[in-house]
Amino acid sequence: MSADPGLANADFARLEAANSTFAAPAAGLMSPANGAGLHADSPHSLADGATRWPVLDGIPYLRAGREEVRAAALAALDDGRPDDAAAVLLADNDDWWDQPPPPADQLRATLAAPTLREAVAGLGLGRVGDYFLHRDHDPSGLAVLALTAAHPPAGRPVLDLACGAGHLLRRLAQHGERDLTGVDVVFAKLWLARRFVVPEHVALVCADLAHPWPVPVRRDAYVAAHDVLYFLDDPAAVLATAARHAGDGGAVVAAHCHNTGQPGHPRPPEAWAALLPGASCYGEEELTAATLERRLPRSAAAEDLADTEAVALARDALAAPDDALLDPAPGADLRPNPLYADGARRWPNDVWADEYGPRAATYLPPTWPDPLPPDAAARRLLVDLPGAW
Repeated sequence: MSADPGLANADFARLEAANSTFAAPAAGLMSPANGAGLHADSPHSLADGATRWPVLDGIPYLRAGREEVRAAALAALDDGRPDDAAAVLLADNDDWWDQPPPPADQLRATLAAPTLREAVAGLGLGRVGDYFLHRDHDPSGLAVLALTAAHPPAGRPVLDLACGAGHLLRRLAQHGERDLTGVDVVFAKLWLARRFVVPEHVALVCADLAHPWPVPVRRDAYVAAHDVLYFLDDPAAVLATAARHAGDGGAVVAAHCHNTGQPGHPRPPEAWAALLPGASCYGEEELTAATLERRLPRSAAAEDLADTEAVALARDALAAPDDALLDPAPGADLRPNPLYADGARRWPNDVWADEYGPRAATYLPPTWPDPLPPDAAARRLLVDLPGAW
C-alpha cells in the first residue's frame, strides 16, 4: 500500500470512521473470485489471499468482472484519495443502463449533496433516480409491502437482493428487524442507501448475483428479490441459490416478476411459479390494492393470473402475517406526497407516467384534496420519506 503521507489526518480519520462498519460483516463475507473468506487488510480494503477489494463508506465493492474499476478504486484509496475512489465506483453501473456516467468532477461534488434529490441528480441516474425518489408510493412499491406483510421476516436474517437505495430495508428496520443485509450490483445505489435511507446497522454489499454470492449460506435467511428477476438472464439460478440460503427455516419472496408482454425477460405466471416450487402466487394489482385497503393480500393459482402485469412469489411455511408492516412505523414524520406541486399531481417523467401512472392515478387524485381524507396515509397522500429527501 502506498498511502500518501501528505493526506490530511482529518481526511484519513473520516475514511476510517466511514469504513468501520464493514469490519463485522467482513468476518463472514467470501470472495466472489475464489470463495475464500475475506479479511480487512487496511482501513479501506478486504483481501482473499490473492485479490484485494475496495471498501468505501462501509460498503465492500465485491463486483466480479470489473477488474479495471476495482483496481482504479483501490489505487485511489491506497494513495489517500477517497473522493477519487468514490468517483470511480459511483460511475460504475449495471449492464442495462444506457447513459454515460457524469464527469468525475460532478461525481466528486455529489458526495456533498445534502438531499436524496440532489444526489440522484448529481449521479446522473435519470429515470432510475426518479424511481428511487418515489419508490415508497409507486404501485409496485406498495405491492412489495403487501407481500412483505403476508410473508414477513419475523426476526430471521434478511438478505435483500437488488436492494437498490434500501427502501425495503428501511421499512423493516423501522419495524424492529435488526439482522439486515442489502446486495446490489450498482455501487451508487448502495451509496444512496447508506447516505440517505437506511440506518447504520444495515450491512450493504456491492456484488453481482450472476457470480458466486459473497454472503454466507445460513439456511434460515429471509431472501427478498423484488423487481429484479425479469432483468436477469438466469433467474432460475438466482432463485435456486436463494432457496439454499433460506433452507427449511427461511423464506424466498420475489415481487414484480414481469408477465408476458412486459419489458425485460418476461414469463407467464406458470413459468415463474415453476422456478420456485411450492410458492404462493399473487397478482401485482391485488398486492397494490391490499396495501391501499390495509389488508392482507389474497393469493391465486398461477394459471388464474394470465392478466396480471407481474406475478409475485412467496415460499415460506413458518412466519405468521404481520399487517403492521402495511403502516408507517409509529412516530413516523408523515409529509405531503412530493408528486404534488402547487396542489397539482405531476408524474416525475414520461417513463414513470407510462409504467406507474395509470395505477397510481387510482389512489392519487389529480389535485390535492382539501380536507384530507381519513385514509390519507394509506392512500399515500401523506408519506414517510427519508429525512433528507
